[in-house]
Amino acid sequence: MKACQMTALTRSGYYRQPVDWNEKDSQVIAAIQSILAKYPQAGFWKCYFQLRIEGYQFNHKRVYRVYCRLGLNLRRRTKRSDKNNKDDLNESP
Repeated sequence: MKACQMTALTRSGYYRQPVDWNEKDSQVIAAIQSILAKYPQAGFWKCYFQLRIEGYQFNHKRVYRVYCRLGLNLRRRTKRSDKNNKDDLNESP
């Protein structure tokens, strides 16, 4: 289609109906939020395996996609090194 070329829109993008992911994944969202209500500090994998224990058969990639879209994937805390530690082997003389 020449109109798609002029607007830089792909043909598949023109014909595909937009899908609301909140509506499509509402069952996954409800399940994740119920797990996090019980275990608020649970990370992705703990949440995923708890879903499996409760009988949900969601794909881990789908669960992770929804988990990230909900903004639940937070940065991991890293251990801070003690700069005053004399036992550090990386310290040069």
